[in-house]
Amino acid sequence: MDKQNLIRSALASVLALGVVASATTAHAEDKPAKEKCYGVAKAGTNDCANGTHSCAGQGKADMGGDEWKYVAKGTCEQMGGTLKPKM
Repeated sequence: MDKQNLIRSALASVLALGVVASATTAHAEDKPAKEKCYGVAKAGTNDCANGTHSCAGQGKADMGGDEWKYVAKGTCEQMGGTLKPKM
């Protein structure tokens, strides 16, 4: 491969990486911000583990203070939840 083709290949690679990086950033900005909201999950709809079980969907009671769901940022307290677990 001659020097000019090597330079063209390197430039094309750099440009391709720039396109991928900007597409990834744009996609991340499209997603709404989320936060953990405690005390709003119905039984079996929690999003993750807590001290009494190890998996999502295993909450036994409605609105358990130590069970959480992801909600849109800024909406937790409007829904009656808290940003920290209630014990």
